[in-house]
Amino acid sequence: MSQKPASATTYDPLVLRADVPSIQSGIAHFDGPGGTQTPRTVANAIAAALCGPLSNRGVNSAAQVRANEIVLNARQAIADLLDGDPRGVIFGRSMTQITFDLARTLSSQWSAGDEIIVSRLDHDANIRPWITAADRAGARVVWLDFDPVTAQVSVDAVATALSPRTKLLAITGASNLVGTRPDIAAITALARTAGVLTYIDAVHLAAHARISYTALGADFITCSPYKFLGPHMGALIAAPSLLESLSPEKLAPSTMDVPERFELGTLPYELLAGVTAAVDVLAELVPDQKLDTPRTERLDVSLAALGAYEDQLSSHLAAGLAAMPRVHSYSNAAHKTPTHLFSVAGFTGAAVSAFLQERGVEAPSGSFYALECSRHLGLGDAGAIRAGLAPYSTLDDVDRLLAALAELPAT
Repeated sequence: MSQKPASATTYDPLVLRADVPSIQSGIAHFDGPGGTQTPRTVANAIAAALCGPLSNRGVNSAAQVRANEIVLNARQAIADLLDGDPRGVIFGRSMTQITFDLARTLSSQWSAGDEIIVSRLDHDANIRPWITAADRAGARVVWLDFDPVTAQVSVDAVATALSPRTKLLAITGASNLVGTRPDIAAITALARTAGVLTYIDAVHLAAHARISYTALGADFITCSPYKFLGPHMGALIAAPSLLESLSPEKLAPSTMDVPERFELGTLPYELLAGVTAAVDVLAELVPDQKLDTPRTERLDVSLAALGAYEDQLSSHLAAGLAAMPRVHSYSNAAHKTPTHLFSVAGFTGAAVSAFLQERGVEAPSGSFYALECSRHLGLGDAGAIRAGLAPYSTLDDVDRLLAALAELPAT
């Protein structure tokens, strides 16, 4: 095996790989931006929740108490991961579902002539819900463009887009297509000064970086645990006081407590157990930390080490792609996640992806629901090949991808 890059704090992906059953197939997975492979630890937590006493939340039976504990533990886990208040954590079927629900709630306060800002860099889940809600309210949609060459949204463009009628600004924390990380803290500062709510899609970012709800200054931040080794569902964090000011549509008998008033029906307790387990896995990526150290501090150490490791792997991949004359890269932002979108002259993205698959390399092709981003890059709805690194990626994986690309026949 090739020697892995060193980092200031040692991160060894082989420890995690040993806990991920699907890795044992021998496939080099670069499909993490669409959903990571699942550690056995997480799967076991889900199974244990289902196999133990479990019912609706309450205080009268062991099954009720256990369900309640699972929910509270998961809220605390997400709060630790995103550096916020567990009383402000909402769970839902997906980030898309949560965003549609919240857009419907917020837009009930909008009127004709109001404005909302969306970004062409974003996944459609942080675009279409807001456009739909704006259309319903008669509000105007203002678009933030990005430079196709640098793949970056400028803070100046945000300042220009804001107006006295702006109600909400929705933007990604990191592009799931090209990896770009906008300057969210600077953007939210501008919005806050203007009295504008900010909604940050951190689904892709949360898999690669330590996020602080407090430091970023956003009003709403969303994530999806299945992008960071967890189960398929979505989560949102906000200030409890902000959630208290909103009245979502709900069933008459359901509670008005926050955050429960935003969660429709019974929560998937078994998946929430998996959420907690996934956050614990992230906190233990650097395994030599003391277990009595607060999880927030262990997350600081682990995610910093992971970030340094992924940055070095990403640089190796970027250099390898740049050395191939037929390859064109679209992931050129200076500040980005280890995610690379590229095309190969003479081949469709689908053909390249299939070629790689035959060689045990999983790097899918498409626009991955980032339609506006793909179109703005001139790729239409077809997109291109996306290779994203994950905590279990190795230098060998990267070299296998580069070697397979080098085997593409002449056209």
